[in-house]
Amino acid sequence: MKAMILAAGLGTRLRPLTNDRPKALVEVAGRTLLEITLRRLRDVGVREVIVNLHHFADMVVEYLGKSNYFGMRVEISREEVLLDTGGGLKRAAWFFLEESGDNEPFLLHNVDVLSTIDLGSMLQFHRQNDALATLAVQEREASRYLLFDQAGLLCGRKAGPGKEPEIVRSVSPGQALAFSGVHVISPRLLSAMTEDGVFSIITAYLRLAGAGARISAFRADHYYWRDLGNPENLAQAERDITAQVIRV
Repeated sequence: MKAMILAAGLGTRLRPLTNDRPKALVEVAGRTLLEITLRRLRDVGVREVIVNLHHFADMVVEYLGKSNYFGMRVEISREEVLLDTGGGLKRAAWFFLEESGDNEPFLLHNVDVLSTIDLGSMLQFHRQNDALATLAVQEREASRYLLFDQAGLLCGRKAGPGKEPEIVRSVSPGQALAFSGVHVISPRLLSAMTEDGVFSIITAYLRLAGAGARISAFRADHYYWRDLGNPENLAQAERDITAQVIRV
């Protein structure tokens, strides 16, 4: 099984920790965010991973080499210009298409997300629903939301308080859920992304959902989840690990 780790961001919210290193090499409980993500993917059966890099990319390459790539095949997708999530995946599409006829879904995972989301169950759910993409979502407070219909299919998004929702399929009502940064994706999505250059994968999802594609919600409400993109959340994760609320 294959996966991609999104790790190219500048990590500006994590400063000053990212003044001299990429966010992928920031540590929590003595382990880098990259190691935690790689081990988590390996535990669910992933053996081949591609990581997109930009900020301090050479430091990550050196770190992976010294760590013997954690016993996995790890490829690097360097971005001279940050391509956002959709552009980053599109640039790395070759990795998932190198074996012709391979229809095996793959995982896309933010490097700065810590969770106990059951990736095996998520993969099974994705296959059962024959989805183009499956997104782990939760009912929690967030700055922006994705909207899903009663069947759990993407139908729009809401950017924040006071802003009108963007609806791509007419449904009533749409449930607002927060995205977790974990996706399961069918390889056929790669040829369906007509966007070019710098773009968010959510933009592609919304366009495709509006055309009838199955972009499904995997409810992850009862799992631990934390965005490690700022020092406060990183410190809380340290406390949670110490208290054995979550293990890494």
